[in-house]
Amino acid sequence: MERVIDIIESIANEKGLALNDVKDAIKLSLNKTAKKVYGEKYEYETQIDEKRKILQLFQKVLVVPNDDERLLADDENHICVKDAKEIDPLVEIGDELRYELPLDNLGRTAAATLQRELEYHIQRLLEQQIFEKYKNRVGKCVHGTVTSVDSEENTYIDVDEIRCVLPRKNRIKGEKFKVGNVVKSVIRKVFIDKSKRITVELSRTSPKFLEALLELEVPEIKDGTVIIQKSARIPGDRAKLAVASLHPNVDAVGATVGTKGVRINAIGKELHNENIDCIEYSTVSEIFIARALSPAVISSVKIEKGKAVVTLNSEQKSKAIGKNGINIRLASMLTGYEIVLIEEGGKKDGETTKTPIDPNALKALFGE
Repeated sequence: MERVIDIIESIANEKGLALNDVKDAIKLSLNKTAKKVYGEKYEYETQIDEKRKILQLFQKVLVVPNDDERLLADDENHICVKDAKEIDPLVEIGDELRYELPLDNLGRTAAATLQRELEYHIQRLLEQQIFEKYKNRVGKCVHGTVTSVDSEENTYIDVDEIRCVLPRKNRIKGEKFKVGNVVKSVIRKVFIDKSKRITVELSRTSPKFLEALLELEVPEIKDGTVIIQKSARIPGDRAKLAVASLHPNVDAVGATVGTKGVRINAIGKELHNENIDCIEYSTVSEIFIARALSPAVISSVKIEKGKAVVTLNSEQKSKAIGKNGINIRLASMLTGYEIVLIEEGGKKDGETTKTPIDPNALKALFGE
């Protein structure tokens, strides 16, 4: 066990782990090895002598009152204060006496056990490090190579040091991937499954994927000059995006769309030719709702009992609703309001066109 510090530093550097974490793993491994070799009933403590660069193993014994028969019956882990003072006159009840156990006497079996314990705890450290790394990247865009597609059409993708899964439900309708394809996606969530394996779930349908792609494509979004306030998607079909500028000389919509739409079109292509509407965000709900219903031109908006009552010319009605109701659905998802359309001077009171918010769409809007 000579020069154990050098060994610890070597392990930490090789595996990319924190030095103190490796020290703790070695201490824990030696304690567990001692229990297997000397017996589970004993209490142990491992210390690293930094100066001498050696590992030390101690058995711990608790000092108890002379008349405590219940604890003294467990004489492996307890000693009465009278006997303890013969060893150390300064010891008091509640103190611990420690007996050093020579590591040279452990033998080959113990050495093999220690190696297995250490490998196990180092592996747990590596897994925890990977878990924290990807947990902190939730909502970020990643790309990797497809390694397999199972019978349920879940796609497995190698991203750096871990194999991630893109479930069928998180894939844009009509998309199919083959082994060897390079796929972009966003990290939706990271968890440890029942078999204690780290699972990184990817998504191409989340609004967060759209936002992550925009951050990669638009420098103004990446540097924080332009902020994405809200986004909503019907994956592979259409999306709406609300942006705001933090600089008076930067046009948020223009920067996001790019010259002749080059930036937004590049992202739409990545999203299986998804059409993306970009509007300027407003803190005034009525203005925000009117903009969200573009390309329709809105006459007025009133918020009544949590609903948005929108008045518009009859000629604008079809534009506001959109093909198969997609425009008004996205506007509801984006603004968070149920939208009621009323034709100007046309229908009687109560004769309205309603499009309630789709709960599943709202769930997707706020991170699925």
